[in-house]
Amino acid sequence: MRPWVAALRPHTLPAAVAPVLVGTAAAARAGAWHPLLAAGSLAVALLLQIGANLLNDVGDFRRGADGPGRRGPVRVVQAGLLSARQVAGAGLGCLALAALLGLVLGMRGGWPLLAVGAAAIAAAALYTLGPWPLAYHGLGEPCVLLFFGPVAVGGTELVQAGRLSPAGLGASLPVGLLAAAILVVNNVRDEDSDRQAGKRTLAVRFGRRGGRALYATCVALAFAAPAALVAAGIAPPAALLAWASAPLVRHPLRAVLDATDGPSLNAALAATARLHLVFGALLAGGLAW
Repeated sequence: MRPWVAALRPHTLPAAVAPVLVGTAAAARAGAWHPLLAAGSLAVALLLQIGANLLNDVGDFRRGADGPGRRGPVRVVQAGLLSARQVAGAGLGCLALAALLGLVLGMRGGWPLLAVGAAAIAAAALYTLGPWPLAYHGLGEPCVLLFFGPVAVGGTELVQAGRLSPAGLGASLPVGLLAAAILVVNNVRDEDSDRQAGKRTLAVRFGRRGGRALYATCVALAFAAPAALVAAGIAPPAALLAWASAPLVRHPLRAVLDATDGPSLNAALAATARLHLVFGALLAGGLAW
């Protein structure tokens, strides 16, 4: 089972949990929290994340981005631990299950939820696969910001409350920004190998310095968002609870700004994922206060 666990990339899965927490909190604030629908939303989010991870393993292997000199954790197809057919089949299976669950949730959320769900599945499948993979054209971070922010948070609220609130939409932005920051660490770490493989991530387009600046910007804007939402009267003052996660910023930020070795940046990626989850949980608690 170890190759399959590695293929799932468990350290990235909190990125799928935080948006559901915040979307559920927004629904609870509107008096419409529904535990079963929240669980269904979480299952869809996790299946989409796992499916994208598996297909990413296959896509990067086929395009040469996961070469022997990469600095990140082992990739099971490149390492020969699992075949591309096995991993691709599992990835497509996860997306199919997400689609089935999404249809059930869409019966309550209506056609807007079905539309964004179809877009999320397409983005997961085409992230590194297909004739024009999104990640190879600098669209990774924008897609993550969109689908782990407004789409995931808004979809979770919509399926439970039947509508979107300004608080939910506003809170989705810092959640999406921190999810994008996770990807930025990955791309800063892999800047050299991605450049050689023709993977034009934002870190490749703007250089390592630009990638580091992007990471700092994503984190800074995420922490500025709760104050802006409170000042605008969109979120309650308790939303500032999210700032209690600030101590978790120091180590990954220092590593991204200063380190170039794989182990340090791998640790920074995992630490950013933890920051994303804790920030999201605290923000959710503040919204539901």
